[in-house]
Amino acid sequence: MTTADIAIPLLPSRSMADTLRFYQQLGFSGDVVSPHGEYAIFKRGALEIHFFLHTTLIPAESAFGCYCRVQDVDNIYTAFRQADLPLHGIPRITALENKPWGMREFAVIDADGSLLRIGQVL
Repeated sequence: MTTADIAIPLLPSRSMADTLRFYQQLGFSGDVVSPHGEYAIFKRGALEIHFFLHTTLIPAESAFGCYCRVQDVDNIYTAFRQADLPLHGIPRITALENKPWGMREFAVIDADGSLLRIGQVL
């Protein structure tokens, strides 16, 4: 069996415990994988995101982010909305929209200010 080449986003976490709780609300599972608590791996289906400890990060100033291209954005949006994230501030979730660049997408800003855009080709 061959595997496709993939890129895995690496995002900051001010607190691995808080990051784990946040992403569990979105349906991810995973754990801290380093002996000193500075690295974690979370998965949700085929999506995989890695996190590194960055205790001095200021969420409002974060420029970290990633794009997750998925097969069923509507299903993921419905699942993420169950986390009751606010529509403004940090963290937050945006509306699901068809974009002029040919994607149906929404965004989540996590508690550390990282932007996750989740989309599907129209």
